[in-house]
Amino acid sequence: MGRYGDIDYPTYTKYGFLFGVSLLALGALGEIVGTALYGSLPGWENVLFTEMEAIGVVAMLLSPFVFGILLPLTE
Repeated sequence: MGRYGDIDYPTYTKYGFLFGVSLLALGALGEIVGTALYGSLPGWENVLFTEMEAIGVVAMLLSPFVFGILLPLTE
């Protein structure tokens, strides 16, 4: 057992990256489909979809670094 317990780093890396991809895709699709169906979206929906895209990109970038490189090296 390592310092952080028995963590399966490759699984967390894959799921974290897929979570980021799904947030990015849902944010982009929500913005595109919402604008196509309803025209101009309210401000809170624009902020919601934009934040989903931004958090998705950050999750896609940080998950492989944190769970694939940083945490395994610190054990």
